[in-house]
Amino acid sequence: MSLKTSESHSHEDGHGHDHGNHSHGDHDHSHGHGHSHAHGEHGHSHGLVDRSIVRSRAGVKAVAISLGVLAVAAIVQTAIFVLSGSVALLADLIHNFGDALTAVPLGIAFFLRSFRAEKFAGLVVVFVIFVSACVALYETILRLINPQELTHLWVLAGAGLVGFIANEIAARVRLRAGRQLNSPALIADGNHARVDGFVSLGVIASAAVVGMGIEIADPIIGLVITIVILKITWDSWRTVRATDPGEPLPAG
Repeated sequence: MSLKTSESHSHEDGHGHDHGNHSHGDHDHSHGHGHSHAHGEHGHSHGLVDRSIVRSRAGVKAVAISLGVLAVAAIVQTAIFVLSGSVALLADLIHNFGDALTAVPLGIAFFLRSFRAEKFAGLVVVFVIFVSACVALYETILRLINPQELTHLWVLAGAGLVGFIANEIAARVRLRAGRQLNSPALIADGNHARVDGFVSLGVIASAAVVGMGIEIADPIIGLVITIVILKITWDSWRTVRATDPGEPLPAG
């Protein structure tokens, strides 16, 4: 009886011990698999990679929309410039074409999902803004030396309105996406487009003043636009230099 009791106890104890080990092992295996899946493969594939894809698509979409809007506006303004010959419109037109071109490296950077390329694109944006200011200044000086009579003033004013609306739309698209994606390059390009919209209003002012008989007003307004573009260049440079892509943007 004693032997049987002892044997039974030993068997139960052994079985219980093995069962405990088996259960504990299964638990460890389950926990290890779950932990690895949640914070390893799963966290990587649905966290970092997916976020970069979403950011890439959002960035490309914002760039494409703003590029399309500005390209259409630039084409319309080109036709009007041929008719009117306004240097104020030419300054605005050159700048709008520059805006459209800055979207190319920015779009490529988002497509490649490269922060380094995005940083470089921001510098390209600043450089293109500066070049457009230099070209506009050159044309303005030529027009000051050799004044020309403007024609089709109502059409000229319409061109300024087209530029304002297009730049404001592009600015809203770029700024909204830039803030959501923490992209200094998009923020710089958005602020650039917004100020350009108000610069386009200068074309309307040029048409109005010249219509009153003050021909010299056109190149003078063109010069003011050039100064504004240079100011945009400096502000854009500071924005791009201050923050790296993907990092929280500085307040204010």
